[in-house]
Amino acid sequence: MSDMRLIVAGAGGRMGRALVRAIAESEGAVLAGALEAPGSELLGKDAGVLAGLPANGIKLSADLWAMSKEADGILDFTVPAATIANVAIAAERGIVHVVGTTGLSGSDNAVIKSVTKRAVVVQSGNMSLGVNLLAAVVKRVAKALDQSFDIEIVETHHRMKVDAPSGTALMLGQAAASGRGVTLDEHSERGRDGITGARRPGNIGFASLRGGTVAGDHSVTFLGPFERLTLTHQAEDRMLFAHGALKAALWAHGKAPGHYSMADVLGLSDI
Repeated sequence: MSDMRLIVAGAGGRMGRALVRAIAESEGAVLAGALEAPGSELLGKDAGVLAGLPANGIKLSADLWAMSKEADGILDFTVPAATIANVAIAAERGIVHVVGTTGLSGSDNAVIKSVTKRAVVVQSGNMSLGVNLLAAVVKRVAKALDQSFDIEIVETHHRMKVDAPSGTALMLGQAAASGRGVTLDEHSERGRDGITGARRPGNIGFASLRGGTVAGDHSVTFLGPFERLTLTHQAEDRMLFAHGALKAALWAHGKAPGHYSMADVLGLSDI
């Protein structure tokens, strides 16, 4: 099979540049387009140069329809509004859409899932291989321990991150809730302040820390009578997310239409 031709959405951002580098460093994929928001001052710039690489001749453009004509997939770590705009075009073109965007609403996710009867979408709150293994372990531990063990999730990110809790924290919360056989929406505690009263049994707590240049740290702690168990993942460089997204795209190339996750990519969907 020939190399997979990939578009990077948000190619001028930190994650977009990492994705451009990951494609350049990997076999089996080539950069087919670099998408940036309309009006961006980076439009027309060379994607390779922006990523700290030699010029590759791929200029940043806001025209996804045109660049997707000869593409096989799009790697999308942008913002909800941009991702939703990209969904329809990717589905119409029949290309793989890897979605790593966080902060998506319930209605946003409904839009994404609505195209998966005819399109291939791989979506995850975190494309790290280690984090997805962590989520599988969290689900197993939550299933094994009863409600005498409280679950608390703590995440730390760089000062520029705009959404909280992180998509990864919510993914880990979903894993814990699934293990317990409950819905996260009905068993979630966030933003404690003031006189909150005692902790409600069975709830999953979240805390978000922001500062510095942290790529992403996540811990899930199970606090029981007289003992605690903490499971932790620390991201040292966003390149790990880029390589995970690239792995997802290559895995999805040629798959039947559907809504997939990194658990499917890693063979963990039955856990």
